[in-house]
Amino acid sequence: MASEKLTKTAQTGAPELKTLVQSHGAELSAQLRAHHRNIFPPEAEKSIRPFTPAETAKLLGIHESYLRQVAADSIAATLKNGRRSYTVQDIQELRKLLDQGTRGNRRYLPHRQGAEHMQVITIMNFKGGSGKTTTSAHLAQHLALQGYRVLAVDLDPQASLSALFGHQPETHVGPNETLYGAIRYEDRRPMAEIVRGTYIPGLHIVPGNLELMEFEHDTPKALMGRQSGDTLFFARIGQALGQVQNLYDVVVIDCPPQLGYLTLSALTAATAVLITVHPQMLDVMSMSQFLQMTGDLLDEVSRHGASTGYDWMKYLITRFETGDGPQNQMVAFLRSIFGEHVLIHPMLKSTAISDAGLTNQTIYEVERNQFTRATYDRALEAVSNVNTEIEAQIRKAWGRA
Repeated sequence: MASEKLTKTAQTGAPELKTLVQSHGAELSAQLRAHHRNIFPPEAEKSIRPFTPAETAKLLGIHESYLRQVAADSIAATLKNGRRSYTVQDIQELRKLLDQGTRGNRRYLPHRQGAEHMQVITIMNFKGGSGKTTTSAHLAQHLALQGYRVLAVDLDPQASLSALFGHQPETHVGPNETLYGAIRYEDRRPMAEIVRGTYIPGLHIVPGNLELMEFEHDTPKALMGRQSGDTLFFARIGQALGQVQNLYDVVVIDCPPQLGYLTLSALTAATAVLITVHPQMLDVMSMSQFLQMTGDLLDEVSRHGASTGYDWMKYLITRFETGDGPQNQMVAFLRSIFGEHVLIHPMLKSTAISDAGLTNQTIYEVERNQFTRATYDRALEAVSNVNTEIEAQIRKAWGRA
């Protein structure tokens, strides 16, 4: 049968499937690199736009008049079109200044203290396209802009989160520069060596690429040749994060859309789980299977010593269209089953967010004038509502008001 197929291929002159796939992969990769160079040339660095006084005051939680008073003698705000604006570095300095006058109540620099443990939020779903990466990127940026020390971990071999932060997986991420370097079974690297800074103060990232798949391939062999005292696969991410736990308040992990060893390890390292779900029947049916499989696998690894404790677990409705009747029915159905585990605010479907993604940007990074005011404000409000609700869960886990 195989020889007959080869003969037919030779007779028609069509390339073999492997040749076609390889050539298409190479061409697509080259075009994507060219696209990235066009958007972000080699001499350029990805950055975040400056913020208006109104936006800055809202981020800091103060009145605009008080912002002018605080910034007058200490922050040299730049002028844009005759109006003042503030960089993320300016906002960080303003937080420090404001915090000095609050007698350590952590209002402006809300770093964890004392017995408050690092929050590790694992964002996951079995089905691709549920908004995991978009949620992860916006949550990490929101928390950093609010003054928290945040580590974003790209655990997806497709590395979309890395690309959003300006790290192209094919060109900017080398061997052992992903989390795999810190959790592999031999020749591990210290976690601090693979963490990278970003253009937002207080936000660091561990990028991803296809190398992460090596962990899925290595783990079965490691289990068969396991020696007494070896760290099992499910404890490795938690062990790696433990090396840097004094440096961060929150870790945001963007999981791959599959239930493999990486995802299980991220789950057992988590103090909180956020499951994204698109309110369509096929997606909900897929999530049903995902939850049952996850429960069975967590039960199995817990018998071998894995921790399955957590502070909170929530479902986030994503790509929600308020005028879509079937979607509203599905959301009501999910709320009737999961109750308070479903976040109050959904992530709305927005052209502003999807268009920003075309240039590897988030809603916080794009200029408002690229969209109609209503479109941009609606998207920003939806993102802020979701992230503020998640932030409240973090503060609740720490015992704060």
